[in-house]
Parts: sequence; C-alpha cells; structure tokens
Amino acid sequence: MSSIKLKAKAKDGVVKVKSKLKHAMTTYASAKKKGIEANFITHVIAKVGDKVVYELSSSQFISQDPILKFKFYGKKGEVLELAWTDMSGEMVKESKKIK
Repeated sequence: MSSIKLKAKAKDGVVKVKSKLKHAMTTYASAKKKGIEANFITHVIAKVGDKVVYELSSSQFISQDPILKFKFYGKKGEVLELAWTDMSGEMVKESKKIK
C-alpha cells in the first residue's frame, strides 16, 4: 500500500520537514526479472497554500520507501501538503499542520 508519513516542525521561521514515501519503487531491471511493469515515483511536490516550497523530479534510482528531508521558510500553524505521483499515474497526498 502506498502512503506518506509526514512531520513538519517550525523553529525561528524555518520549517524542517521529514517524510517517508511508502512505495515499492520497481526499477526497469527488477520489473523485467519479475515480468511486471516498472513503476517508481516520478514527481514530488510540497506546498503551503498555493506556494510551492519543494519540488522533485526523480527516476528509478531512488531506493524503496525513500525518506526526504528539506527545509523552507514558514511558520507554526500553516498546513503543509506533500504529494507524489508515480509512473502508473497514482497520486498520493498527505497534509499536516506545522507544529
């Protein structure tokens, strides 16, 4: 099952984010061996309101269940939304209030 675990904490105007993206991240090589389609996360985006605070385009070379850490300027009480999309078109979103 695909999901996102998300933590966001503000201190002195800087928000530190740590997230775990639950995904099998099947590469082309391993998919060929198993006789299935390759499927991995291709795009990750984080927003506060309409403002993009983090964006990532990825490939098959990221590990299974990747952990992302990043920082941005923000404040306590804002809502951070993190979303990823994979090759199959599946999109998973998670929102968390910044502590």
